[in-house]
Amino acid sequence: MRFLVPYHLDEHLPELDAPIDPDEVIAPDLPDVDDPWARMAVLYDTVAERVAGALRRADHPVVVASGDCTTSLGVVAGMQRAGFEPSIVWFDAHGDVQTLETSASGYLGGMPLRMLTGYGRHLIADRIGLSDIPEERAILVDGRDLDPPEAEFLRTARIRHRTVDDLGDLPGGPLYLHLDCDVVDPSDLPGLLFPAPGGPSLHTVSGAIRDIVDTGRVAAFGLACTWHNDQGAAARMRPLVDSV
Repeated sequence: MRFLVPYHLDEHLPELDAPIDPDEVIAPDLPDVDDPWARMAVLYDTVAERVAGALRRADHPVVVASGDCTTSLGVVAGMQRAGFEPSIVWFDAHGDVQTLETSASGYLGGMPLRMLTGYGRHLIADRIGLSDIPEERAILVDGRDLDPPEAEFLRTARIRHRTVDDLGDLPGGPLYLHLDCDVVDPSDLPGLLFPAPGGPSLHTVSGAIRDIVDTGRVAAFGLACTWHNDQGAAARMRPLVDSV
């Protein structure tokens, strides 16, 4: 089952250029309130419901494409609703382990991996029934562009920090495999919103993703389409997504 969630945080992006032909587009009406967390909670609760339904039908891996990484909160909650106890393999140029207290920019999309492992439960997790993923069941892959607070956190956290070329042993259990496409070097993937030079090639990332999928343990695959529309990134990513 393939879902498209055409949002960046709580902003609806009906023209999101995504490299999938979705079976369903998830675009619920969000409450007209100023609190983005309340709006995202409604969105991610709907995502969780749809993902759980697909997994209960043994329809996996479920593929969920969206415009950011925070949609992962809904995907993982859906896995848990379906009875899975997932581990996380998180491909990203960035750490996504900021907090409201440490983020210099205040960008909410820089926090989801930290939130999946227990930070700020009142913001989203408590609202959608998301249980914490133990840090030792999470791997951050690449994460080459870290702010100082993120680097400090990862020095003491039990989240493993690996390179694309050296993933090491994967954590046990069913996997939530997450790919923020900006993990690919910007010279190989045009139009990225947050390009980080010095990354692996698309060929290298694709090989690593396919190796993980080939284990047969990926229950859900989340794809963050973090790019500007109509600059060719979606077309470049489609062969990889079609192979999942």
